[in-house]
Amino acid sequence: MINENELITGLSEEEVIKRRKKYGLNAIQKRKKISAIKIFLSQFNDFIIWVLIAATIISGFMGEKADAITILIIIVLNAAMGFIQEFKTEKSLEALKELTAPTSKVLRGKSIKIINAEELVPGDIILIESGDRVPADSIILQGTNIVVDESLLTGESVGVYKNEKNNNIYMGTIVLTGKAQAKVTNIGMDTEMGKIANMLENIDDEKTPLKQKLSSLGKILVVICILICVIVTALGIMRGQDKYQMFLVGVSLAVAAIPEGLPAIVTVALALGVSRMLKRNALVRRLPAVETLGCTSVICSDKTGTLTQNKMTVKAVYYNDRLYEKDKYSESNFELLKRSFIYCNDCDYNFTKKSIDECLFGDPTETALIRAFFNDSSALKSFLSNENRISEIPFDSTRKMMSVVSKSSRGIYCYVKGAPERIIERCKYIYINGEVQLFTSSYKAKVNRELENMSKKALRCIACAYKDKDISEAHKEKDLIFIGIAGMIDPPRPEVKDAVLKCRTAGITPIMITGDHKNTAFAIGKELDICNDISEVMSGEELDKTSEEKLKTLAGKIKIFARVSPEHKLKIVRAFKSNNKIVAMTGDGVNDAPAVKEADIGISMGISGTDVTKEASAMILLDDNFATIISAVEEGRVIYNNIRKFIRYLLSCNLGEVITMFLASLFYLDTPLLPIQILLINLATDGLPALALGVDPADKDIMLEKPRSKNEGIFSRGLAEKIVIRGCLIGVCTVLSFVIALYLGYTLRTSRTIALGTLIMSQLIHVFECRSEKHSIFEIKLFTNPYLVGAVSISITMLLIVTYIPFMQSVFHTSPLNLFQWVIVIFFSGFISLVNSVYLYFNNK
Repeated sequence: MINENELITGLSEEEVIKRRKKYGLNAIQKRKKISAIKIFLSQFNDFIIWVLIAATIISGFMGEKADAITILIIIVLNAAMGFIQEFKTEKSLEALKELTAPTSKVLRGKSIKIINAEELVPGDIILIESGDRVPADSIILQGTNIVVDESLLTGESVGVYKNEKNNNIYMGTIVLTGKAQAKVTNIGMDTEMGKIANMLENIDDEKTPLKQKLSSLGKILVVICILICVIVTALGIMRGQDKYQMFLVGVSLAVAAIPEGLPAIVTVALALGVSRMLKRNALVRRLPAVETLGCTSVICSDKTGTLTQNKMTVKAVYYNDRLYEKDKYSESNFELLKRSFIYCNDCDYNFTKKSIDECLFGDPTETALIRAFFNDSSALKSFLSNENRISEIPFDSTRKMMSVVSKSSRGIYCYVKGAPERIIERCKYIYINGEVQLFTSSYKAKVNRELENMSKKALRCIACAYKDKDISEAHKEKDLIFIGIAGMIDPPRPEVKDAVLKCRTAGITPIMITGDHKNTAFAIGKELDICNDISEVMSGEELDKTSEEKLKTLAGKIKIFARVSPEHKLKIVRAFKSNNKIVAMTGDGVNDAPAVKEADIGISMGISGTDVTKEASAMILLDDNFATIISAVEEGRVIYNNIRKFIRYLLSCNLGEVITMFLASLFYLDTPLLPIQILLINLATDGLPALALGVDPADKDIMLEKPRSKNEGIFSRGLAEKIVIRGCLIGVCTVLSFVIALYLGYTLRTSRTIALGTLIMSQLIHVFECRSEKHSIFEIKLFTNPYLVGAVSISITMLLIVTYIPFMQSVFHTSPLNLFQWVIVIFFSGFISLVNSVYLYFNNK
């Protein structure tokens, strides 16, 4: 607790502005970004593109200037699309990175403010405590029990104790224990950290497992496509066709067939998904987490603030051997209870605000205890001035208690508060109606009965005690005098019950973790439908007695872990993981970091979380809300499904193009598509429609599916078969349309235009089929993805332009089609989809 009297006056806003102009931002110099020009030029850094450019230049020298210019334009347009994808991804990820910037609690004048750490200036007074990362090099002015982890700078893992002689703290180091006021001395590149390196890595450097798999797949496909293209070219030359023309066909086919954009589109899909998650208050720090989210089978969540509203209110008090209900404990005879809860409190105050809610700044439990006794900040200020804090033992999750020694006109008192069972076991006496009596076993039994009853009403209980004699360092928390218990409630978030139901429907097990009493935890858990019976609740004490092997067996039955410490969380995570579950774990305190890091999906709290836990996590909940986790899991499933959609679309379409040319060569047909037409298909169908699938909305039943296995291959569940079958059918139908056109006596140019139309329309119809692996086109609402409708419309417009505009006809060697010829195109391009959709429709019915 930092009282107003203890606060050092911070810089004025005017002085801050002056210093910021002089010193700049408190930021480590960022790694030089890749320029937009370099990103654009990198789109041409591909062997096949080089070959195609060389071939078109040769084509130009040989007199085919129109073809050469058009092919180069198409290459540039393809590069432009790739550039837009990469540039957009770079910007999205950079914006996300900025949001992960640490914050700092700072004094400006006499007010406490939370600001972005970059806004600190030399001379600022910062407030730091256990779990915080030091935002700038500083000197401690006032502090209690400060121990700092400086391993980031020194490599030494042992914490460094800070005192009057050793009072320097450095940017990036972590406060392990205690709290302090410190004055900023150096910022940004002038700090010790600035002399070493940038502490944050760009998250877009990470290559996700899916991208790695697709990169490997891409290399295999490149080899296969080049072999087929060589065969097609060789067969054409063997038939006596123009060698240069067949070479250009082979290269063009390779450009069109190789899905070189797959990893890039995966990045775009992940980045867009991360942006959507951000709108739902989930900030993803690492892209691989997006893939893992869809596999989540267990979510271990803290109760306070995540499942509940984190708005603690004292509802009952046990004092003077009786229970007092709400608002009946602010009378004068509650003085000792009031002193214990107010003086032994780590709340910060801003007494410039009259409202008690605006004045208080700290943990909800601490603020609730103060609000139970005070409605006005001036009365609280007067009460606090009566005693001065001498020393303290801060709260920690292992002891589950804190102690404060303070001095007043009454003398020196030690006040202690914490978990009732921990307080009770340290008490030798009890305070009843102004008298100190022995805390006999009968008294203890009665106190425990009252505690049990309060817990069953879902009240979180905090006990307090004191002593006024033998307050030495070694004995201050021994032989205490028991005072009473405050029972407070933190109501569940209204949206969490629906989120828990959604969780169960999706095959995900929600697990509640809390420091509350077993009965309190059960009452809240039952209200939220997390558990049904007290046998599904395990206490921290029981957890300590349970072996890892036995816990592995029990993990499937336990739904709530009560009275647990952060150290228990690691054991819980490992128990679920040993059962091959994909575990998401939430955490906020510094001691939660190991469990958060161990979990498959580590989730930190954006509001209450410490810097350490945030850095160990893969995702940050900006609103500390359990329902946001479920939204993120749903979004993770959507992103993975969308990646499958465009993989299905791109590979089946590219395979269709290869099969078309291969069959024509195999059966000694004229080349159904010219090189420039193949490149047009690549431009019209591969880019925008595939990208639009990346933002496809979720299937309505996506949260009715069970979690997929983490080791599931991208081509599992019949995707590989779908790609091969549809690719072959697209190729066969395109060749058939070409053969029928020739059979009906149409010119080679018109027949090629019909084949071009069939291939493009087959792919554009197929893109709508790819929106669902289970539902037919008849069951998918067309306009739920306006981007896809727009992309397909642009592609169809491109086809019509090259078919009917005379200049484009000469460039792309096409002929205008009449109504009957379009019937041929629509029949062969739509027949497969119609049959497949009818089958799916009746199969689903």
